[in-house]
Amino acid sequence: MQAAGALDSVVAAVLRDVAKREAKVPFQEIKARSRDMEPTRDARGALLRSGCGVIVEIKRNSPVYGPTTSFTASGQTVEDVARAIEDGGAHLIACQTEQLRFDGSLADMSAARAAVRLPMVCRDVVVDPYQIHEARCYGADMIPLQVGILDQHRLEALLDRAESLGMEVMAEVRTPEDADRALRAGASIVAVNSWSFDTNSLNRHAFADIAPGLPTEVLKISLGGVRNARDLIDAAASGADAVLAAEAVMSQDDVLAATRRLAAAGQHPACPSRT
Repeated sequence: MQAAGALDSVVAAVLRDVAKREAKVPFQEIKARSRDMEPTRDARGALLRSGCGVIVEIKRNSPVYGPTTSFTASGQTVEDVARAIEDGGAHLIACQTEQLRFDGSLADMSAARAAVRLPMVCRDVVVDPYQIHEARCYGADMIPLQVGILDQHRLEALLDRAESLGMEVMAEVRTPEDADRALRAGASIVAVNSWSFDTNSLNRHAFADIAPGLPTEVLKISLGGVRNARDLIDAAASGADAVLAAEAVMSQDDVLAATRRLAAAGQHPACPSRT
């Protein structure tokens, strides 16, 4: 388990890394590059497809589970994994780009996106405007903003900046108070993260506790703790438009088959879905 100061140390490390990258590519340059990118792919449309959608997260490592089987055992490339996820029927692909705890990189996300046609979700601790422009340069179509670690002014400013670049924002919440703040900021996509930030503990009831209180027009994602088809259907029954799964797929030797099992459950006639 991480120490109580884990949140502060992670954010401080992120900001140090941002400063290093900005020293090489100044803010005005990365900003100009981001506004000259090809149009974003339709992440919102992907979430609005029928059934309960599946977002599979590509990641190399985890502070809870360790290195992921898809890379360590099979020797697959990021491109191989991305194509298997797409062929398995996922609606979107997420890529963990945080280096500190997950051994991720923006280069992984760029490579994955180039190999498929699905929208790409950047998974990182985004706390600075530089990261938003940088993510767009590397192909992000959606970014997360973790509500609990941002003050309201910064949350709103970062959300507006991302949307100005054509990206969707997934407001990550862990408490009803976080959800209220996300709505006040104007978030229209809310992901309930079942994992705590500071202790890596799992609350499997988080989505069922928070999602029913969100407006019907808000798109809802269950993030974390989805192990199998039963978990997906339970999340859909509580209002999930999509689930984000990582270990359920990345811990398997066969990424295609693991993705296909979840995607099939999300499209099953018995699976609740948005009307």
